[in-house]
Amino acid sequence: MKQRLAIALWLLSGSMMAQSVWRTDSLQEVVVTGTGTQHLLKDAPVQTEVISRRQLQQYAGRSIEDILSGLTASFAFNEGDMGSQLQMNGLGNSYVLILIDGRRLHGDNGGENDLSLIDPHNIEKIEIVKGASSALYGSDAIAGVINIITRRHCEQGLMAENTTRVGSYGDVRQHDGVALNYGRLSSYTNFQLQHSDGWQNTAEEALQQTEYHITDSRNKTSNRHTNWQVAQRFTYQASRHIELYADGSLYRKRIYRPCGHHPGVDVKTYDMKYNNASAAAGAKWVLPRGLFVDSSSKDVDRGSQDVVTLDADWKRHAYSYVYTDTTLTDGYIGGRFTNYLPYFPGDTELQSDQRLLNIQLKGVFRLPARQRLSAGLDYRYDWLRAPMRVKGGRATDNTEAVYVQDELSLLDPLLLTAGLRLTRNEGFGTRLTPKLSAMLKVGRALRLRATWSQGYKTPTPKELHYQYVRNMNGVYLYLGNTGLRAQTSNYLGLSAELTAGSLTITVAPYYNKVDNMIALVTIPTKEAPGELVVQYDPQRVRQYQNIEDARTKGVDVTVRYQGRYMTAGGSYSYLDTRANQYDMEHEQMQRVTIDGMAHHKGSVYATWQHRFAPRYQLGVGVYGRLSSKRYYQVDGDGRGYHLWRLTTTHQVGEHLRVEVGVDNVLDYVDRTPHGLHLGTTTPGRTVFATLSVRLNEGKKLINKYRSNLNQNSNDEN
Repeated sequence: MKQRLAIALWLLSGSMMAQSVWRTDSLQEVVVTGTGTQHLLKDAPVQTEVISRRQLQQYAGRSIEDILSGLTASFAFNEGDMGSQLQMNGLGNSYVLILIDGRRLHGDNGGENDLSLIDPHNIEKIEIVKGASSALYGSDAIAGVINIITRRHCEQGLMAENTTRVGSYGDVRQHDGVALNYGRLSSYTNFQLQHSDGWQNTAEEALQQTEYHITDSRNKTSNRHTNWQVAQRFTYQASRHIELYADGSLYRKRIYRPCGHHPGVDVKTYDMKYNNASAAAGAKWVLPRGLFVDSSSKDVDRGSQDVVTLDADWKRHAYSYVYTDTTLTDGYIGGRFTNYLPYFPGDTELQSDQRLLNIQLKGVFRLPARQRLSAGLDYRYDWLRAPMRVKGGRATDNTEAVYVQDELSLLDPLLLTAGLRLTRNEGFGTRLTPKLSAMLKVGRALRLRATWSQGYKTPTPKELHYQYVRNMNGVYLYLGNTGLRAQTSNYLGLSAELTAGSLTITVAPYYNKVDNMIALVTIPTKEAPGELVVQYDPQRVRQYQNIEDARTKGVDVTVRYQGRYMTAGGSYSYLDTRANQYDMEHEQMQRVTIDGMAHHKGSVYATWQHRFAPRYQLGVGVYGRLSSKRYYQVDGDGRGYHLWRLTTTHQVGEHLRVEVGVDNVLDYVDRTPHGLHLGTTTPGRTVFATLSVRLNEGKKLINKYRSNLNQNSNDEN
């Protein structure tokens, strides 16, 4: 019956596509991520996927993980306490660069990103560029770049908005925003809160994880958690050509973990607490006349401008254990590794405090012969404090870079982009990272694109210096490795984009090879430091090592129709991965699959909107996401699945919006025992409702205030 219903939903989406009258407005979207400069989506020289504001509103996602996995087939997530466990076209979190308004998201915790830092209700659009982009963005951009572009509230006067979303399992999402635009000064204050009671899909523990057959475990699939964030941004238009800004944020999160009660199971005796902060300031200078080409010249793109920007960005990401039971633990005290340190309920122990300072100076200039030059300087300082995990308690890293990129239009149909970055890292020397892209317009309907690029990623302070012990059904010893080498990659991507009337079809094959891939692997006990082996007698020793050379290859296909009342489309991703891993126990190379790889993933959608009255508009959306089996080296594979979603939106006037929907309509639950890999962590069928209220009467109030001032002035005169 579930399979028949899935087929019926698929046919419904197909019939909705066939009935539509289509438009191509989405191709007029302006994108910036692929080249760092503005292009219409249809003319962007680097293949870029966009999730628009309209798509975000229709989908009504609860989180950025929900949005990305539901609207594009290239992503997979396994949300856990330590982060989102993102995978993009076969490569994991540490190879995907996530930006917010072009600035790096700082939340690397155990190699994973805490995407709760992103408020889904404050997103204008999402731009996705696949493949190595280190020439433009530096380290981490090996699998691709995700740029979250937030909303800008430009209306004069005062604006206030509130969005409240509630759903099954105690899910609450709160967004509040207040914007003030008066004269040259703009201010926006944003608050978000997220809470979930968590859920348990199974009470069974995997037999290979414990010597007992446990069927009443208290471990949850998703733990109860609460997080909140407040952010402030000021913008000041100092003159017609100069804009200044300053912003900052505070973020707190608490994860409540149930204590175990069976022998042989990892007994959780602490909750997890996160403490993040950020501050940034910058300036944008639009040159009134071209630096290299006069603004009145016929040889320049009149839509472009010469711009210089300066950004200074500081971020902190820290997490601690909050003990809920008496616990003996291990760590560094005074530079020496010490065991059996006592902690009592209510005690807090800092695990990691990471801080990032990033300063960027960038210029974009028009050149003769229809060229556009981008150039910049980049300075990055990483600081890690981990008293219980790093010898000496601290580690630092410095990176400086200079880059240049030239965009050249030849005979109008051909656009070439060439970029080069020179990076110097204090521990790994200098490295040149190139990138070449080309786009050829064939008539008005076909765009052909090709990109070759290299990626570069230096080891993180954690990978170099971490050293700690964890009790997980035995003593596990984790080691950093100061002998690690930097990772490099070669990426080749092609794409063909066909626009026929209101239909857009894109086919994009790719190949990505990563050398010196860093992975946390099991090593023989004899390879560990002798004093630690004698002290702890570990059951397993794991260390970061350069033992993998990996490659991913595949093809992404997207289809999109957009009509006056209805939109429909979908995406399909085929993926194949392979890695050569050295088996130290048997002293030989073995070929393995990169963990989490699924050969086939897909997403489909169909939406319909109609205005029934001047002040009421109804929207209906059907969405599906599908995945084949996910492969892992140990602890079993994740099951394939297909999940379906139904949403309705109700716009009442300009100020009120209601969203009501059902996620996982077929009530699918993966009940794989704890300790094994899941295809999906969904709790089954859930319902949700969202109420949004937006008031923007400030312009009238300010005009009235100005009128009163003028009247009082006239009376005095």
